[in-house]
Amino acid sequence: MATSTYEMNRERVIAVAAELFARNGYHGTGIAELGKAAGLGRGALYHYIESKEALLYAISKEQVDRMNTFAERAMSAGLEPEELLRTLARGLLRNIADHRAQWAVFFRDYGALTGERRDKVITARERYEGYWRQALDRGVQAGVLRPTPRLLVKGILGMLNYTYLWFDPGGELTPEQVADDFLDALMRGVRAG
Repeated sequence: MATSTYEMNRERVIAVAAELFARNGYHGTGIAELGKAAGLGRGALYHYIESKEALLYAISKEQVDRMNTFAERAMSAGLEPEELLRTLARGLLRNIADHRAQWAVFFRDYGALTGERRDKVITARERYEGYWRQALDRGVQAGVLRPTPRLLVKGILGMLNYTYLWFDPGGELTPEQVADDFLDALMRGVRAG
C-alpha cells in the first residue's frame, strides 16, 4: 500500500502501464504513449520509473510475489491436502480475476525481461510451482492422493493460469467456483483408491 505521494504516483504509472501492455503488448507500447496515458511528460515519467523494462519487471514480479506470499500462508495453515490444493487454486483464480491486466502482461511478456530481472521472475515463478508440488506431495504422504508426475504441476497451473484469457469477473461463476470445478475434476484423477 502506497504511503507517500511519490509511491501513489508510481503505483498509478505501473497500473497504467499494465493496462496499456495488456491491451497493446509490451513491445507495442511506447514510452510517449505511456506518458500521455499517465498524464506525465517524459521527464516526470522517468521520475517514477527507471525504464520500460523496469515497469514490466514491477508488474510481473508483484503478482508472482503476491501468490508466493499467499501460498506460504496456505502451506503453514495446517490444512488437509485436498483443502490446501483447493485454497491454492481459489487464491490464484481470485488474484487473476482481480488483476487480469497484470497477469496478461506477465503471461505474454515476462519473457522480454533480461538479465537479473528475468532470473528473479523465473525464480519466483518456480518457487510458486514448488508450493503446488509440495501440496501434492503432502497428499501422497497422507495417503489421500496417488503419486503424480512432476510435470502435473505445470498442467494444473496451465489450466488455472489461462483463465485470464476468458474469465468474466461479472459472469455467472465466481473465480472460487471455477477453481472448485477445476479442482473437482483434478481430484477425481489423482485421488488415491
